[in-house]
Amino acid sequence: MQPSPDETRRDAAEDTQWSRPECQVWTGTLLLGTCLLYCARVSMPVCAASMSQDFGWNKKEAGVVLSSFFWGYCLTQVVGGHLGDRIGGEKVILLSASAWGFITVATPLLAHLGSAHLAFMTFSRILTGLLQGVYFPALTSLLSQKVRESERAFTYSTVGAGSQFGTLVTGAVGSLLLDWYGWPSVFYFSGGLTLLWVGYVYRCLLSERDLILALGILAQGLPVSRHTKVPWRQLFRKPSVWAAIVSQLSAACSFFILLSWLPTFFKETFPSSKGWVFNVVPWLVAIPASLLSGLLSDHLINQGYRTITVRKFMQVMGLGLSSVFALCLGHTSSFCNSVVFASASIGLQTFNHSGISVNIQDLAPSCAGFLFGVANTAGALAGVVGVCLGGYLIETTGSWTSVFNLVAAISSLGLCTFLVFGKAQRVDLSPAHEDL
Repeated sequence: MQPSPDETRRDAAEDTQWSRPECQVWTGTLLLGTCLLYCARVSMPVCAASMSQDFGWNKKEAGVVLSSFFWGYCLTQVVGGHLGDRIGGEKVILLSASAWGFITVATPLLAHLGSAHLAFMTFSRILTGLLQGVYFPALTSLLSQKVRESERAFTYSTVGAGSQFGTLVTGAVGSLLLDWYGWPSVFYFSGGLTLLWVGYVYRCLLSERDLILALGILAQGLPVSRHTKVPWRQLFRKPSVWAAIVSQLSAACSFFILLSWLPTFFKETFPSSKGWVFNVVPWLVAIPASLLSGLLSDHLINQGYRTITVRKFMQVMGLGLSSVFALCLGHTSSFCNSVVFASASIGLQTFNHSGISVNIQDLAPSCAGFLFGVANTAGALAGVVGVCLGGYLIETTGSWTSVFNLVAAISSLGLCTFLVFGKAQRVDLSPAHEDL
């Protein structure tokens, strides 16, 4: 009896999974890559207040520059996931990192090309967003194909911890560089480290032949995937897919709003406080929180708890409890309390790595990059609106409470949708072979 196409696909996927030593090396490498991704991304929010003083930007103009990253970011999500599914996520990541590293290093030069500072910085952020937009969909595709299901939550949460670690590094080192050498040094630092990482991956982990082949494929636009076409009609008929998209949208938008505006919130609300405290402590808490969420998730599943039950619990923590602490930020005048609330909110948001981010891999491992790209596109679009709306609310109301209320409302929408409609059954197989 001939095996079905779905059985053949699953057997082929198992044959290409990383061995444990390979998984450890790649997990560490991708952790560092995610760290550098956020070093480059967070450089602008860290420098926004200083750049606003130098160039005379008001809150709305600063909001345009900060949100313009997402204009580009949302355009390449699906492309990045689809390319990751076809040519390999590691190749997509390497090519994009080499480009965004160069753009980050060149950002101070662009800022001083002429008098149109706002236009040049907006262009730089859009371009950075375009290049970084492929990263997480390609990463999701890579891990869904290379990592065992029982180890995905910890692997993804470990790699995802790089986002907090990168923000921490830029917050700590960037704050010092900002005080000592001015804001251009922050961009030189993050972009330069990215280019060094690219060199390491190229020399030590990737085959030159495979990379050249991937470049040739991209140049010719040839479909070379071993997989069939993405069953997008089948995917989007499932309520669980839409629940995953809405939940990812909410998680991404809430995180982007806090990421973009927290430095300014602390600097304006507590002007005499040390920048390294509020730029470091929340992200220092988030790193072990992310690792803990992955360990806890895999442990609960290995103990026999249903996968979807574990995923929903992680979302209660990542969207529900985190939004409670975000609300508390708007109702305290104490610097210490604000740091505690910000740390708790950011730390709990990392539980999303072991919730909705892995749930997308549960639903469609054969096209996880594509599906994550769709979900993250929605999140990026919401991020554009959310960051701009945050700037508008601050400018018009003069109150930061409205921004934190916005974060809580968005998080609540995603949580309720996922609790009602979320599932962990595969939806990328033909109906006769879907997991029961």
